[in-house]
Amino acid sequence: MRNTSITIFLRLICACILSVLGVTNAPGQTLSFPEAWTTEWLTPRPLFQQDTIRICIIGDIMMHGKQIENTARSGSEHDFSSFFSLIEEDIKSADLAIGNMEFTLGGKPYTGYPSFSAPDGLEIYLAECGFDVFLAANNHIFDKGAKGAERTLEKYRELQQTHGIMFTGLAGNEEELAQTTPLMTLVNGVKVAFINYTYGTNQGCGKNWPKTNYISDRQRIEDGFRKAEEMQSDFVVALPHWGIEYSLNHSKEQERQARWMIEMGADAIIGSHPHVVQDRGEIDGIPVAYSLGNAVSNMSVTNSQLELMAILRIVRYSNGDLEMIHPTYKYLWCSLPGGYNDSYTVIPVEDYIGKRDLWHGKWDYDKMVNTYNRIRK
Repeated sequence: MRNTSITIFLRLICACILSVLGVTNAPGQTLSFPEAWTTEWLTPRPLFQQDTIRICIIGDIMMHGKQIENTARSGSEHDFSSFFSLIEEDIKSADLAIGNMEFTLGGKPYTGYPSFSAPDGLEIYLAECGFDVFLAANNHIFDKGAKGAERTLEKYRELQQTHGIMFTGLAGNEEELAQTTPLMTLVNGVKVAFINYTYGTNQGCGKNWPKTNYISDRQRIEDGFRKAEEMQSDFVVALPHWGIEYSLNHSKEQERQARWMIEMGADAIIGSHPHVVQDRGEIDGIPVAYSLGNAVSNMSVTNSQLELMAILRIVRYSNGDLEMIHPTYKYLWCSLPGGYNDSYTVIPVEDYIGKRDLWHGKWDYDKMVNTYNRIRK
C-alpha cells in the first residue's frame, strides 16, 4: 500500500511538470523544452571573468622631528590627515596597498632622526588611508632597541584585529616569523607572496627576539622563496631595503642581489632605502625598481622629495591563466610646510603640473617640476 501511494504521488508530479511544459500524452507528440534552455546549455561560457588586480607600493614613510612638531595638536593628539590626502583614492582603490614603515612605534618621547619613534596614531591613520601591508624590515626598525620593536609589533598586531592589516619583515617569535616570511596574501583568488628584508640596522636588537630579515642571512631568504613555492604562490614579490643613499643609479651589489632573487623565483623586485628615485628596468624579463624614494619625510636635499608609486598588475584571463604585466609608475612629490600648504602633502605630480596657482609657496612648485623633468631623463 505504501509503495502504491508513492507511485501514484510520483505520477501526479510528472503529470504536473508535463502540463506546465505543455506536453500531453497525445499520440506522436515529442517532449520539447523552451528554446532558451537549449541556447544556455549549448553556448560556451568562460571559466573565469577576466579582471585585473592592482597592487600599489610606495617608498619610505618617515617621521622626522619637524613632522612630529607640525602634526602635534592639543594634548597628545597628532593630525596626519594631509599626508596622503591627494592620493588616498589611489591607495584605497588598490586591491592591495603596501608601504615601507621606516619608523618604530616605540612610545614617548616621540623622536625623529637619527632614532625614530613615531607618534601613536600614525599606524591607525595609515591603515584608514587604505594601506594593507606594512613593511618593517629597514635600517631604523631597532632604533629604540628590542623594547621599541616589541611595542611596534604590539601596535601592528592590534591593527590586524581592528583593521585587517598585515605586516612582514619583523617578528616576535618563530611562529610569527613563519607566518610573515614570506607573507602570503590572497588577492581576489590569486596567491601573492611578499619577502621583505634589509641590508642592516643602525642599532642592534640586543636580544634574540624580535628579529628582522637581513640580506646577509641568505638561508632565511632562500627558505622564504622555497616556502612560497611550496605554498603554491602564483607570484612572488621581493621588497629589499638596500642600496646607496642619494645615488640615482643602482649599485653593482644591488644588481647582483637582484639576479640572485630572480634565480630564487622573484616575479618582481621593488626596492627602498636610498631616499631618491633610482633607475629601473628588467633582468631576464623580470621588472626591477631599485628604489621608489621617500613617500613622506622632512627631507629637502636634491632629489629627495620626488618619489614613485609602483603599480603591479596581475591579469586573470577568462581561461584562468594569470600574468603579471609590466608595472606602471606614478611620480609623486612630498611637499613640505610652506609649499603646497602648511603641512606635509604627497602630490601626484602629473595631475598637478600647470596648477602652480594652487601652491602657497610657488618655489615648491618650481622645484617639483624641475626635479621631475631632470629625474625622468
